[in-house]
Amino acid sequence: MRAVVIGAGRLGVQIADALCTSDNQVTLVEADRHVAERLRGGSKARLIQGDGADPTVLEEAGALKADVLVAVAGEDQVNLVISLLAKRHFDVPRVVARVNDPENEWQFNEEWGVDVSVSASASLLSLIQEATSSADTVGLLRLGTAGVGMIETTITPHSRSVGKALSELHLPAGSIVAAVLRGGQPTVPGGSFVLEAGDEVIVISDSATESDVRKVFQQ
Repeated sequence: MRAVVIGAGRLGVQIADALCTSDNQVTLVEADRHVAERLRGGSKARLIQGDGADPTVLEEAGALKADVLVAVAGEDQVNLVISLLAKRHFDVPRVVARVNDPENEWQFNEEWGVDVSVSASASLLSLIQEATSSADTVGLLRLGTAGVGMIETTITPHSRSVGKALSELHLPAGSIVAAVLRGGQPTVPGGSFVLEAGDEVIVISDSATESDVRKVFQQ
């Protein structure tokens, strides 16, 4: 997947690096020259210094071929302009934009080219990973009192588990498949349940990480 992230603040760098871990082609754009210079070599993503609201810069960043663009600049008006350019001028299929001021959230809609808006008050990194559909395995919830976590992984045509029964997979100790969503319908699967591309698998575990679950179902 090709992704463009606009805004190399702490969040933008985290998002770009998180997307890079899935072997995606990621370009990070930062308007501030000093910030960009400090960051060079400090991110896994390709870095471009320039104004993300400038069509020439967006084209250099690869917006014409991008599958997703994430606008996380510090100003809402900038994120809106970038989103509109990405959708209307570059026809980016998936545009995700950060809302810095909750009072402006009503503007972040399809008219401005925004497919998914994410509030600054939310758990941004996980939500953006899910919104871009770039992360096939996402931690959903950690129940502190129970000491268990809930992890979702989406089966793709290239997943190692596609076509396999759950009984063939070796889950980490203390982990179970609690449900599988297929076509939007939840199922409590047995060991003979065969996974298909598009299935969303919900794993409950007391110790497994997202990486552990991904190794079982994806790699």
